[in-house]
Amino acid sequence: MSAPLSESGPDVRIAPAAAADIAELRQLYYAVYGPHYPAALGTDPAVMARLIEDPHSLWLVARRRDTGALAASAAVHGEPGSRIGRLEGLAVHPEHRSGGLAAALTGELCARMLDTGRLDSVYATVRTVSPGPQRVVARNGFRPLGILPNAVDLSSRESLALYARHADGVLDRRVPVPEVPAPLLPLLRTAGSCLGVSYRDVRPTAAPAPAAPAVADAAVADADPAERLEMIEAPAFVRRRLRERIPDAGGWFYPLHTPNVLLTPEDGRFEVFAYLNRTGGYCSLLAAHPDPAAVADHLDVVTRTLTRAGASYVEALVPLAHHGALAAFLAQGFVAGALYPAMRADGEGAGAGFHDYVVLSRSTEQIDFRGVAVEPPLQPYLDCYLSAWASTYLPTLEVAS
Repeated sequence: MSAPLSESGPDVRIAPAAAADIAELRQLYYAVYGPHYPAALGTDPAVMARLIEDPHSLWLVARRRDTGALAASAAVHGEPGSRIGRLEGLAVHPEHRSGGLAAALTGELCARMLDTGRLDSVYATVRTVSPGPQRVVARNGFRPLGILPNAVDLSSRESLALYARHADGVLDRRVPVPEVPAPLLPLLRTAGSCLGVSYRDVRPTAAPAPAAPAVADAAVADADPAERLEMIEAPAFVRRRLRERIPDAGGWFYPLHTPNVLLTPEDGRFEVFAYLNRTGGYCSLLAAHPDPAAVADHLDVVTRTLTRAGASYVEALVPLAHHGALAAFLAQGFVAGALYPAMRADGEGAGAGFHDYVVLSRSTEQIDFRGVAVEPPLQPYLDCYLSAWASTYLPTLEVAS
């Protein structure tokens, strides 16, 4: 890691985390989140040690000057070959809140990773049980990109907000998309208004056909061998299999997610690579072989298989330019909750363009927004999601004369 940072103020000192801090860091995350924190960062010493030593990442801690006690922690997690990072592990000890530590750590991380040109953007998934986390990232230049309903199971099922901060000039180099499925237009308009980017030239195409009714009894679905999926949970094998099936890493893109499960029918005609987190009760669909189109008609059974494996929330990250894949997910009951503009660079150098991505998700548990506290900049995304969910799942009533 880099050398210690400059002193941050009279009460605390901010510096890169070290391996010797791991025991205290675990105590900090327990004090902040209790026993239900689903991330390995903060609970798994081996994972924490790797992140501390990772040259593509930066983990900062804040300690009191008088006692040396650990007061706060935050990291930006990067990876080789990608210029996008994730702000994660932001935690301030309950005894040291209201002192601006969260903002100080976040600001220092962004200055080191974005302002120096190491990354093009940094994103954060922010809890919505209170407005505090949203205010912290907003004060440091992050802007809302959408809502992820039922995204994680902590002490209860929680929705998260997606925020991101881009390096200067990145948003101006977005690659335009001529058309999208009509249900996505409200999200594009919302994002355009919130971020100051334009989607006025994007044309809508016909809405996808509605999803087939879900089968109430899983045994009925499993009666057809073509609809039975085997799930292989062997992380090292799954990673090797992905490299064999899709040797060009540029052919798939899901930043900072590594597949740990493989789903395939008995005849092996397609394979789905996913990241499953049973602790948090969520899953991310990462890649498919031979191509996403081979899985388009089977997304429902894929989702139900993952639900039985413990994932109440399943999400996918799809390029805005991939019209067919977007239509397939929408037709299978996935709802678009967030738009990440200029997420992926197309090539290298100052002239490279950036592609927009859509986050689509499907939850098998009842979505309850009554406990959600959203700041005004995030509210339009919540309204947009509610409208999209209603259009997908509530029947249209027709009055016959």
